[in-house]
This record gives sequence, structure tokens and C-alpha cells, in this order.
Amino acid sequence: MLNNKLITFLTLAKVRNYTKTAEILNLTQPAVSQHIKFLEEYYGMKFIKKQGKNSLLTEEGEEFLEYVREAELRERILREKLKNKFSLEKKYNIGATLTIGGYVLPKVLGKYKECHPNTDIILNVFNTDAILEKILKDEFELGVIEGPFDKNKFKYIKLKNDELVLAVAKGHPFSNMEYVNLEDVMNGKLILREEGSGTRKYFEREVKKQGYDSRNLNVYMEVGSIDAIKALVEANLGYTIISKEAIKRECSLGVIKIVNIKNNNLKQVNFYREFNFVYRAEMLSDYLKNFIQFCLKNS
Repeated sequence: MLNNKLITFLTLAKVRNYTKTAEILNLTQPAVSQHIKFLEEYYGMKFIKKQGKNSLLTEEGEEFLEYVREAELRERILREKLKNKFSLEKKYNIGATLTIGGYVLPKVLGKYKECHPNTDIILNVFNTDAILEKILKDEFELGVIEGPFDKNKFKYIKLKNDELVLAVAKGHPFSNMEYVNLEDVMNGKLILREEGSGTRKYFEREVKKQGYDSRNLNVYMEVGSIDAIKALVEANLGYTIISKEAIKRECSLGVIKIVNIKNNNLKQVNFYREFNFVYRAEMLSDYLKNFIQFCLKNS
């Protein structure tokens, strides 16, 4: 368990304010100052600098923060290992994006539960950017994401390939076409996920590769729910770029149709991407390593 001075440092590094730190930790402001002063004197360097009303980390403070976070992560993993080793029921929290958490992992988790009835995997659903941020803050040990990310900053294992497609209602004019020009897709009633989602980031990146400025996308609606996007498309209020995994049921029922996209050179444009397990720590728990292997074999 981290001592109270290190917990004070972690909290101050996060909120950047002595008063807020004191409120969060139920301490007096002088007590917070004493904790930081003790650490600075003990290690012989300044960790905090004042900038206006904010308390920012010095270069030494940034490096010290990494060590403290690593110690916190190791302590948490050790605590979970001991708890799960001697507990009949085990629980693990992981982060997953909307597409993966809603349409890819549920079936795998069902199989996993049959094989491991005393173990629960709790899915925390966020967009890609939020999951990556939480991994960096050691709030999640493991995430499962879609779309681009910094592969130098995270360790990763590919879960599977995915394809983004143009999805339209059966009554939409695009539904009767052999293919649609990418420029027409960009300029019509395009419904997309919010900025920060893996699907949105990947589509914008691919649009740039085709020579277009993604800032010129005519986003008719931004919607944070995949189910809501599908309902809007079914109602013929627009069309979307979406994971093929997310519309299998609607396509089988005939209420949504996939239409090919071509560029100005009449070459078909395909949007292939990866679903990846991502993690930061060298010491990914043995249990989660085994969980990853189970997913790879059963997805």
C-alpha cells in the first residue's frame, strides 16, 4: 500500500491544486504542503512549481510521477492477485470500445463464463481515446480498442481484423447503386460517432489518404451510441460508416444494406482496421494473459 505522502503527491499531480487535493483527501492544506515538502527534501529535488493558481510538475516531478504510478500499479496488481488467488469468485475490470464491447466480446465472454464460472470480466465501455487515457493513468490494466493509437506508447496484441462499411436504409437512393463515390458520401447526410471514437478517427484518416481534407466532412449528425446510429439509418434519416460487426443482424433482416465506395479513379475504397488488446505495464497479470489467449482462440 502506498504511504499517505505518495497518495498526496499523486492526487496533487492530477488536480494541480493544493486546496482541491486537501478536499479530496480530507486533509488540511498545510498537511498537503508538508507531505510534498517531505518528499522534496527526502529526494533532494523540487517536484512542484507554481504557475498562477495551478501547481504543476517540474521535469523531476514528471519523472517521479512515473515511478510512483508504477509502484501504485504493482501494488494494485499484487492486491488483486492475492485477492483472486484466495477468493472463490474473481473479478477483473477491462476497458472496451462501443463496437467491441457491444458486438465482439459478448459471445466470447459467454463462452469464457462457461469455462470459468467463478470469474467475472467487467466491461467498462468508453471510446478509444478515453480507454487509452485510463490505461496511461493505470485505471485499466487492459483495454480492447479499435482505430489508430500510438504503438510506441502501448504494448498491443491484435484480436482480429475489422471492416468499416457504408450502411444505408433499404429505401435510401444509395441502396440501389452498385457503388457510391466517396465524395458523395462525404457531402451527404453522414451520421458519425463523436470525435475521439476509434471509428471516427480511422475513417477521417482514410479520407485523408484518398486526398481529401477530413475537415470538409459534412457530418449531418454526431451520435455517441451505435444503436442510436443504426436506428437513425433504419429510419432513413441519413447513412453511416460503421463496423460490419455491428450491423450483421440488420443486414440479415434486410433493413440495412451495405454499399461499396469508390474514389474518383473508380477504384474501390476499403476500410480495413484492427481490433487490438492494448496495455502499458510490463507486468500484465497472468490471468489477463490467459484471457487474451482465450479470446484469440474463440473470437
